Amino acid sequence: MTTLTIDCDDCVMQRTAACDDCVVTAICGRQASDAVVIDAAEARAVRLLSRGGLVPRLRHQARGACA
Repeated sequence: MTTLTIDCDDCVMQRTAACDDCVVTAICGRQASDAVVIDAAEARAVRLLSRGGLVPRLRHQARGACA
């Protein structure tokens, strides 16, 4: 199973204005220190919700990831 791990401690956008409108915050109402792991089907659903304007787009960019 393919999964996507979203960890704010590993995101280059951490502590920027992007956090205010982050899809993880919008959907989960989670603590900033908690990673979120979603599978491929859930990632597709988040993309569809974002494209429909129902949630903000995912802005997570892992530190050290290739551009």
